[in-house]
Order: sequence, then structure tokens, then C-alpha cells
Amino acid sequence: MSGLSDPKVGFVSLGCPKALVDSEQILTQLRAEGYGVVPNYADADLVVVNTCGFIDAAIDESLDAIGEALHENGRVIVTGCLGAKADLVRKAHPGVLAVTGPHALSEVMAAVHVNLPKPHDPFVDLVPPAGIKLTPKHYAYLKISEGCNHRCTFCIIPSLRGGLVSRPVSDVMREAEQLVNSGVQELLVISQDTSAYGVDVKYRTGFWGGRPVKTRMKELVAALGELGVWIRLHYVYPYPHVDDIVPLMAQKRILPYLDVPFQHASPRILKLMKRPACAENNLERIRQWREICPDITLRSTFIVGFPGETEAEFEELLGFLEASQLDRVGCFAYSAVSGAVANDLPSPVPEEVKLDRRERFMALATKISRQRLERKIGQDIEVIVDEVKADKVIARSMADAPEIDGIVHLPYEEGVHAGDRIWARVKACSDYDLVAQWR
Repeated sequence: MSGLSDPKVGFVSLGCPKALVDSEQILTQLRAEGYGVVPNYADADLVVVNTCGFIDAAIDESLDAIGEALHENGRVIVTGCLGAKADLVRKAHPGVLAVTGPHALSEVMAAVHVNLPKPHDPFVDLVPPAGIKLTPKHYAYLKISEGCNHRCTFCIIPSLRGGLVSRPVSDVMREAEQLVNSGVQELLVISQDTSAYGVDVKYRTGFWGGRPVKTRMKELVAALGELGVWIRLHYVYPYPHVDDIVPLMAQKRILPYLDVPFQHASPRILKLMKRPACAENNLERIRQWREICPDITLRSTFIVGFPGETEAEFEELLGFLEASQLDRVGCFAYSAVSGAVANDLPSPVPEEVKLDRRERFMALATKISRQRLERKIGQDIEVIVDEVKADKVIARSMADAPEIDGIVHLPYEEGVHAGDRIWARVKACSDYDLVAQWR
């Protein structure tokens, strides 16, 4: 064990990008106070595990990670969404030092201070203004709010993270500027409900650069668009005011990319889900979005096999997918989440039927994806380089979010580095990826 003059913390980060931002904030505070952060259990004086607790599989993964950290190190602090179920954590692993819920920076640091006193002089370890990041240097997640005011029946996020709490627009813009000044070329705007930003504070006016800016999605996005980097929007509920964002995409002020979690198309299923959406209206709005911004890329996620879903309602979903021609699509077979209201709905769909529907859904989504990518062959596109290998370059287009969408394969080119934004010409495609050459 290292001396108290040089305390070291190991860190395990699980879950979604919102949890990743929580991890970055904790790591930034640890480094600001002079703690070392190490990549292995053996060199750590204690380990912090940031958990996920959204679905049963994530709970199992988190409990396994806690168990591994206890076995390999013995001194573990638990935080994150599963930490909101402290009794469950302590029942499975009574030896943990402390348990906190999600978005609990001060509570985590208090637990660290109790179990591993901080260095006498924290100023010897300087932290860059952008903080500690777990993403590559050229892109970063920008979390604009915590929690959610919706009560979707398949989701327990509000019980884990609470209601909507929007960050002050000045704080968001200050962080964004720091990230850009540190070399970030792409900001991925995230929250549980990005389009609800500012609702909780009645769109209060803040200030950035000496001018007033409302705490509202359109004004925030417009301000971010002045920073000269890629701005990508995730988790945007299809509220009417989202229409106001699309002209900014047509003007190339932000990326022509919207991640809208539609979840289903059947009015009855959407009502059972308590989703604020109407499939027929969404199709018309998609048509209007593409009319305003023909280059827009639309990503969404769906759930099949929701309790009570009939074959006819699943076919209705397939019809929506065919009609909407969404570019990027993810699909989940419904999975019961402990504490979710949907668990008590009648007529659960058999597991084999859920899996069959997911397979059929993704077969159609894959066909649509390839057809839409084929239209790009011969076009010039701007890409951002993610990785340079000995024989090739891995990049992404404006239509591709990191880790969830496709990639662009390019030949090796001397002088090209990760984070470069360069133009290329599309030569071929697969179901989800593009092959291009340097222009």
C-alpha cells in the first residue's frame, strides 16, 4: 500500500454516457485534490466503482464488477445508479466501504476522504481546465441536465436520478469552451431528455460572453454552434419545438443529426409506455425535417415485445420503419426492469416471440441502412479521424456517433492524426459502414 503522501485510486466506470460524465467529474475532483488515478487494482489504495442499475443485466454486471474489485483490492466505494439501491448492494457485498447514488460527487469525495485522507498539498497536481476525460481527446460528452420528468412505464431512471435539473447555461457554455480550447473537435450533447432543457427553471436567462442566453435547447444549441466544432444532439424527445433546431442544421451551424428515441409506432403501445409521441405526426415531421435539411441523419431506438404487443402492432412498427426510412436504428427486446410499472402489465410476450420480432425488425433496419448508404457512393463527405493504424485510418462521418453508429474506412495517409477533420470521397459501403478515399 502506498503512503498517504501519494494516495492512489482505481476507477471502474459502467453504464451510459451520462454515467461516464459523472465518472469524469469524480476523476477530475480526485486529481484536483492530488490523488493519483491508477489503471489496476494492485496499485490502488481503494477502488471507486460507478455502477449502472437500469436493467437486470446491468445490475448483474455492476454487482460482478463490485465483487471483482473487492476480491482484487478489498477497499471499494460504490456510486452510480445501482447505488440508489444501497440495500441490494450491501446484501450482495457487505464489505464495501460506502454506497452513494448517481450524480453524487460530494458524497463520493466525502467517502474517499474518510477512507483515504487527501494529500496535504493538493496544488502540486494540476488539472487541465477541461478536467479528466474518459473519451479520446478529440470528442467529449457534454451533459446539460440531470434526471427526467417523464414516467415511462419501462424505465426507472426518475427513481434513480430524480426529476429534471437543468444546468445553468453559463456553466454548460463555460465547460464547452474549455473542452474546445483543450482540443476537442466534437461535442456530444446528452441528458435524459435533451429537448426538455430549461423546463424546470422556466427557461431562465443566463449569460455567456457578456450577452443573455436563455436556458432553452434552441438558444443553447445556437450558442454551441458558434464554437467551430461538431455539435451532435442525443436523446431528443420529439416535442414540437425540436422543429426549430433543424434550420440550424441546414445552416451547418450544428451537425445534421438527431437521436430521437421513438420507441414504438402503435398508439396503444405508446400509451401503455406513457411516451409523449404520435407515430402519424412523427412521420409528417420527419418529412418536414428532411425537406428543410435533406442531409439530416435520423437515429432512433425501439422496443419490441412490450407487454401486450400483438403481431398486428408489431407489423405497424415495421410499417413505420419502412415509411420513415430512419438512417440509424437500434432495437431492444423488452426486458423487465425491477421496479418498472410495465412489469405488471397483462399479456407478457413470450421470450422466443420477442427475439423473433427483434430479428425481423433489425433485418428491415439493416436493409434500409444499406440502401441509404449506397446513395452516398461518389459523394464527398467530411470525416473526423478516430484512429490511425499502420495500414488504415478509422474515421466517422457527420452521420456517425462514436461507438453506436457506423465508421468510415480510409487508407493510411502520412500526417493524418486522430481528431483531424478532413474531406473524403465515398467509394463503397457495407450494411452500416462506408469505404472512402482521401479527396
